[in-house]
Amino acid sequence: MIPELGLAALWLAAALAALQLAGGVLAQRDHAADLAATVRPAAIMQGLLALFAFLMLLRSFVVTDLSVKLVADNSHSMKPLIFKLAGAWGNHEGSMLLWVTVMSLAGGLIALIERRLPERTMQATLAAQGFVALGFYAFLLLSSNPFERLPVPAVEGLGLNPLLQDIGLAFHPPTLYFGYVGLSVAFSFAVGALLTRQVTPEFARVMRPWVLGAWVFLTLGITAGSYWAYYELGWGGWWFWDPVENASLMPWLAATALLHSASVLAARDALRSWTIMLGVVAFSMSMVGTFLVRSGILTSVHAFAVDPERGSFILALLALYIGGALLLFALRAGTISEGQRFAMVSREGALVFNNVMLSATLGIVLLGTLYPLLAEAFGARVSVGPPYFNPVSAIFVVPMLIVMTLGPLLRWRHDNIDRIRLPLAILVAVAVSLALLVGLLASIGLLPMLGLVLSLPLAIAAFLPLVGRRLTRVPLASWGMVIAHFGVAVALFGMASESAFTRERLAAVAIGGTERVAGWQVTLEGIDAVAGPNWTALEARILAQRGAGEPVRITPQARNFWTPPQQTTESAQITRWDGQLYAVIGDQTSDGRWQLRLWWKPFVTFIWYGGVLIALGGVLAIVGRVSGDLKRRRATRRGATRRKERVGLRGEPSAAGDTA
Repeated sequence: MIPELGLAALWLAAALAALQLAGGVLAQRDHAADLAATVRPAAIMQGLLALFAFLMLLRSFVVTDLSVKLVADNSHSMKPLIFKLAGAWGNHEGSMLLWVTVMSLAGGLIALIERRLPERTMQATLAAQGFVALGFYAFLLLSSNPFERLPVPAVEGLGLNPLLQDIGLAFHPPTLYFGYVGLSVAFSFAVGALLTRQVTPEFARVMRPWVLGAWVFLTLGITAGSYWAYYELGWGGWWFWDPVENASLMPWLAATALLHSASVLAARDALRSWTIMLGVVAFSMSMVGTFLVRSGILTSVHAFAVDPERGSFILALLALYIGGALLLFALRAGTISEGQRFAMVSREGALVFNNVMLSATLGIVLLGTLYPLLAEAFGARVSVGPPYFNPVSAIFVVPMLIVMTLGPLLRWRHDNIDRIRLPLAILVAVAVSLALLVGLLASIGLLPMLGLVLSLPLAIAAFLPLVGRRLTRVPLASWGMVIAHFGVAVALFGMASESAFTRERLAAVAIGGTERVAGWQVTLEGIDAVAGPNWTALEARILAQRGAGEPVRITPQARNFWTPPQQTTESAQITRWDGQLYAVIGDQTSDGRWQLRLWWKPFVTFIWYGGVLIALGGVLAIVGRVSGDLKRRRATRRGATRRKERVGLRGEPSAAGDTA
């Protein structure tokens, strides 16, 4: 009964999405006031029904209802509860239901709380949101029903992919989905503003918190995914330029550019066309990522669908949404007024330059991701990896980082470079000194050198906008910018250090044997057989000591899951302030020794510290912007009340005089 209730809720939600779309479209005509009044309630009810459907799916997984095909294929009665829950979205159908649930809830929240834009623009926005949701409802109900029943209930479930049975992966996909769906909201706002020709600073202020929220979730999702790949796969790397990794990076690049454009439009009434175009492009990239991961065109731990029919359905949705939005932009772009002008040497100019660099980087990643797929379609197998992505993207990323260092020091509208001559000279001196120091102490590649040389000036420059200001009066949004830019510097330092100074040791070690790597002495004490809830493992007992410090015991594992059968590698790390010792146990050799792989990775944790700082900066910016908007609205209401009171006071003598 529970699955049937969920399916019925999905059908009702789809019907309300259709009503929301029809009402929003007809609301653009003056004689359709009655139908227009249904748009907001339809959006709210649609979100609640989608949430109810997803809760029904969660309950089916919690109780392991093996009459539901999705549960039988992706769960097991012996799994821990957290992984039963993760199984609800660790598959194609469940992940798409989660997508449409979050999107519908976002649309309902907009309908419930947002009153700042003209009502026609809001109705057009909600119509666009309903249009996007309707396509995903059709996809679920016609092609990917998550509540499909089995003719005969399964005796036992097949279990969740062992690589997904990790606490990080339980939260990583939902976090990314929140980001993707936030970009769908930005897309709907952009379409609504285009339809009603209301591309104004108020429109940007309304859209900006959604873009910021999406950007924060994407940042956290990418950071968590990077750390998961680092410790779970046992390869010792934090980014592999895998197509599925790129599928989340591309929307983040577009969202970063959109965030800065929306902020300029909100504060300075400039970059109107840029903001609309990037709103379309950001959601386009999330749709491209969805197509790559869900269509079966890629083979990956994240790529759940293998049915070509589903891939064709998603491709059709992508063409419909993105093609339609780009066509609308082409038709209406000429009606968007230019907005305020600014000089090339200004903060707006720096933001435009960096938007161009971000867009170019996005193009590089998109080309490198899609080219192997296109080549394979014509019978050729091509591999595109770090030798392409690293140097080609650096052509645009390095200038962007340089301008990012200077941009916050510039004034709005117009500035003179001579005004910032002193801080500029200090930053250049720091960069040159650091380059000379690193060059004397180590021989490293060009890209790691550039990363190290740019990271310290960028970290210093992040705090320069605070110089001369009373810190207690600095707005939270400004603190957000400072912390986010500092986070970029921290992550850049971690990436460059890991790339430049990592040391690796691969050896076959007997029980009691010792190996050394980068000042660490590592002893293999023994190998034990251990068992978990749904796996068994060979666990290495390793004692590691650095210099005269205290010995630390770590236990990397080679696991064997039985539901479904699969082998995985569980690495072990020792974290110090200046890096991590990373250990992986391999197979036993014919002479009884064990393969042991060790890395020393200097400052590698700074990569993820930086990611968290970037997200924290976004959170502070959201809080600051929202609280600022609330204060402005309260001040506007108080001002309106005072004006009414003054008018009333002036009107009383006049009325008395007339009476007399």
